[in-house]
Amino acid sequence: MRLLTSFLFFTALLLSSCQSGDTSKTASQPNADGKKYRLTPVNSGVQYPDAKLEYQHFSNGKFVFNVSNYQLGTQTADAGDLMCANSIKGQHIHVIFDDAPYSAQYTNAFDFAKEDGRYYMMAFLGKSYHESIKTPDAFVAQRVNVRDNSIYARSTIKDPVLFYSRPKGTYVGKDTEKVMLDFYLLNCDLENQAYKVYADINGEQHLISKWESYYIEGLPYGENTIKLTLVFNSGEIVPTKLNPVTRTFTLKKDPAG
Repeated sequence: MRLLTSFLFFTALLLSSCQSGDTSKTASQPNADGKKYRLTPVNSGVQYPDAKLEYQHFSNGKFVFNVSNYQLGTQTADAGDLMCANSIKGQHIHVIFDDAPYSAQYTNAFDFAKEDGRYYMMAFLGKSYHESIKTPDAFVAQRVNVRDNSIYARSTIKDPVLFYSRPKGTYVGKDTEKVMLDFYLLNCDLENQAYKVYADINGEQHLISKWESYYIEGLPYGENTIKLTLVFNSGEIVPTKLNPVTRTFTLKKDPAG
């Protein structure tokens, strides 16, 4: 009888502890390298080596691109396998001006408003889960002059530039477990080790020496901050436009969970 009473008391205590404990998500325990956050390559099995994006015009508030060997508005075949945030609207174009957050567009022609000015413009094809396609024909990058919601002058970008893409916005529930880090590089090659990228995640430094998409695991609920910095192999910051770039994004617990 005494054993049964002890067992029931222990069970009640355990249940009480579980119910009254903090349900907020916290950063995971340090990994083997001593870091709280873990970066691993996404390694998507779906590739589009022949996908092509071509700029046609931006005039009177309307963008037009040509897209070939790639279907906008459809789900990428492995979207259900990757366990990361996915757009129900399907594959799309990411359009970026300077270091502003991207605009996702699901058709090749779309309305767009832009203030007068001179910008770095980047557009690239993205999978339904927002991973950029990093092939020579899948992007358009130019210096552009905008006036009256029209591009009236364009020129080639010659300097090295890093364009930030993901994470962005708010992630809820299971989408918080693996958050994709993705960016686009122009005129700088990490493979030859002339350049590297530092990813500062909530103050924790991660060195990236290969240009690909990464999962970030171990992020806490609430607001998170990432700063990406393009550096020379020596560690010096590359003195170029849009460098470094900082973003905040939010992770939330599933309200139904």
